[in-house]
Amino acid sequence: MTNRAYNFNAGPAALPLEVLQQAQQEFTDFAGAGMSIMEMSHRSSIFEEVNDGAQSLLRELFGIPGHYKILFLQGGASTQFAMIPMNLLTPGKTAAFVHTGSWAEKAYKEAKLFGSTAIAASSESDKFNRIPALSDIHIPADAAYLHITSNETIEGTQYAAYPDTGDVTLIGDMSSDILSRSVDVGKFGLIYAGAQKNLGPSGVTIVIAREDLVAESPKTIPTMLRYDTHVKNNSLYNTPPSFSIYLVGLMLKWVKERGGVAALEQFNRDKTKLIYDAIDTSGGFYRGFADMGSRSLMNITFRLATEELEKQFVKESEQAGFVGLKGHRSVGGLRASTYNAVPMESCKALAEFMAEFMKRNG
Repeated sequence: MTNRAYNFNAGPAALPLEVLQQAQQEFTDFAGAGMSIMEMSHRSSIFEEVNDGAQSLLRELFGIPGHYKILFLQGGASTQFAMIPMNLLTPGKTAAFVHTGSWAEKAYKEAKLFGSTAIAASSESDKFNRIPALSDIHIPADAAYLHITSNETIEGTQYAAYPDTGDVTLIGDMSSDILSRSVDVGKFGLIYAGAQKNLGPSGVTIVIAREDLVAESPKTIPTMLRYDTHVKNNSLYNTPPSFSIYLVGLMLKWVKERGGVAALEQFNRDKTKLIYDAIDTSGGFYRGFADMGSRSLMNITFRLATEELEKQFVKESEQAGFVGLKGHRSVGGLRASTYNAVPMESCKALAEFMAEFMKRNG
């Protein structure tokens, strides 16, 4: 296909053309069943194989230890903001948060509804343009867990390294950078991520959790919000988002074919360098928002001299076939989301467009 947009949407985001084409080919007749995967029972052996296969491949690619459970849930990361304190914030304990921006704040506000909370570190004084130094994170003595947002999609910041929390459970929202780089999963008690940025389409949320954390949930929690409900039923307690899980499986196969997570990490560094270089060599025409040490490989945020010039940039970029370069409504500016499936060609084209736009307006 030659009419594919240069897709820099923040989510739902770009999917590999090969994955979309395979899904298209299998859409009406999956595995010779004479029906779409969307039409078949989630209790069928065919779908159970899809469900188990996706879990197995995720475990292999992300290096998930055997004593961790993988769940495919609904409700997005936003539901996890509530499920985590409901299941893990026990009486007399405090949920600690590193406040790095919009998504960390949402998680923090939800946890406040269920018990004691604390801010262990924050970059609010710098308008969230950086990740706090690990040495500045102060975990309360009564902490049930420390929650971090691995990558802030809106501000365009990302942890370069993760804190060592000792005996305190580390929880990571990796919605916007899961599988974009290698991670020591064993440092975390629980990792969660909406699939619609790096893992597939919207509709399914991945939870990776240490068995001891999710084996037994408090009996006061509604059935669907208990982790143990989904653990005991292999994510099939109720009808799952079957098509989304199927596409996650295809995405994981694509990652493996590309050489795995380590190869994708280098690919992401190479392609985002094209855009960051366009910013850094512009003589101040483009101004990166994130501090150099906290720059994201997934969301590149930048500004121009005036909002009028930014609007012109967005308008002209759309005319040139680019999609999704307007910054989030809460912070303005410009943003290019460069998730795993965004091809090198798109990043190269954007860097060239930025250079041409600067020539005309610099």
